[in-house]
Amino acid sequence: MFEIAELGHKVKKSEYEIKEPELRTGLLFAQDALKEADFPVLILISGVDGAGKGDVINQLNAWFDPHYVRAYAFDTPSDEERERPRYWRFWRALPPKRQIGLYVGSWYSQPISDRVGGHIDDADLERALVRVNTFEEALVKDGALIIKFWLHLSEAAQRQRTKELEANPATRWRVTTLDKKHLKQYDKFKRVAEQTLRSTSTGDAPWIIVEATDVRYRNLTVGQHILERITARLQQSAETPPPSTHLRPIAAPEAGERVSVLGNLDLSQQLAKPHYKKQLAKYQGRLGELARQAREHKVSSIVVLEGWDAAGKGGLIRRIIPALDARGYQIIPIAAPTDEERAHHYLWRFWRHIPRGGNVTIYDRSWYGRVLVERIEGFARPDEWMRAYSEINHFEELLTEHGIALLKFWLHIDKDEQLKRFHEREQTPFKQYKITADDYRNRDKWDAYEQAVNDMIERTSTAYAPWHLIEANDKYFARVKALHLYSERLAAALR
Repeated sequence: MFEIAELGHKVKKSEYEIKEPELRTGLLFAQDALKEADFPVLILISGVDGAGKGDVINQLNAWFDPHYVRAYAFDTPSDEERERPRYWRFWRALPPKRQIGLYVGSWYSQPISDRVGGHIDDADLERALVRVNTFEEALVKDGALIIKFWLHLSEAAQRQRTKELEANPATRWRVTTLDKKHLKQYDKFKRVAEQTLRSTSTGDAPWIIVEATDVRYRNLTVGQHILERITARLQQSAETPPPSTHLRPIAAPEAGERVSVLGNLDLSQQLAKPHYKKQLAKYQGRLGELARQAREHKVSSIVVLEGWDAAGKGGLIRRIIPALDARGYQIIPIAAPTDEERAHHYLWRFWRHIPRGGNVTIYDRSWYGRVLVERIEGFARPDEWMRAYSEINHFEELLTEHGIALLKFWLHIDKDEQLKRFHEREQTPFKQYKITADDYRNRDKWDAYEQAVNDMIERTSTAYAPWHLIEANDKYFARVKALHLYSERLAAALR
């Protein structure tokens, strides 16, 4: 695979001095055009030690307008990063649309390092690379342009480069003990790199192998390929009409088409108030005890609350938080995305609020808006909300694999109970703000929403992140059931 990058490519200084200004001008024009586009650019600079990854990043920063470029370097994870799923730090470092992200070290670094170091085997590496492909596929389908470079040196060239760096007082610090160890493992590193590149060079995000022995050749090759890829993508975007942002809302299905999981719930279940008070105190106490243990052992939890308007999500939150340490939880109410959030993949805003070890995040509505309100109201195209099922499953698998206790509640009420609660809100001064014209408008789409909820449950209720359907016509019953389920899940996570 690397033979073509060991042929001794060189660029004369005179040739470089002619081509470099032209390239720089082209990159600046492309970057300026990108400001009017609808996609971000991610440029990954990877490769062997000593190949000049940092130097390439510095050169690109010099060629581009730095106001619209940000460089990211991923080293050993910090305590904050280790307390969250592995991809948390990468999601947070995604550039918004119309900007460029430069990455030295990336989601590839740790799998390669772990395999070379013998911490994982080939099967583990392949599983990690499947995750990489899934991550990049989600970004590409959302519109991102991913450009990946592997800077290569032969073993002899790497040894020579290491000697040159060590001989220069200004660069000696760049050669670490780990670099010397990697040099002794060159053949193994090369084999792992080949496996990695073969498994992750896709049609939408191919690897470009660049010989890095000659600095001028390396820099020109990288810069020219970036210019070609951005220019081609801009041209493609200009030729393809932008998708409509005002899609036709989905109509309700015919009555004969519906197979409703929700329709099988027994909404008559209820608790008398005296029994409710005892059960509430019991499970709040149990949850409080478990939450303290979870905080001590750094086991975090995420509670996702979905349900019909007026189903009781706010009331349930108010019964959960007395059991929690106020310093260790956050409530994230989800509304229409901001301009900043719309400039990123729809999951970006949810990754931002993943809790540290031992803490709790409660989402009042969540990433499931993609397959519910955005689907029904036409805010997402069919291809966008249909692929969201698998993207969400992958997201939740990463959370639970990290040890997070993930609770997903759907609070279900019938139409009559909802209307009754709407009227109660209108008659209660401190609840009137909760009722809007949209609430009544959404009632007219009840059947379409119910079908969307059934599809959501069918496609995203997994062994690692099942949906819990809460019969919520009786608020007392719903609150106790949810607190009981949360306690059981947190106890299981601690075990």
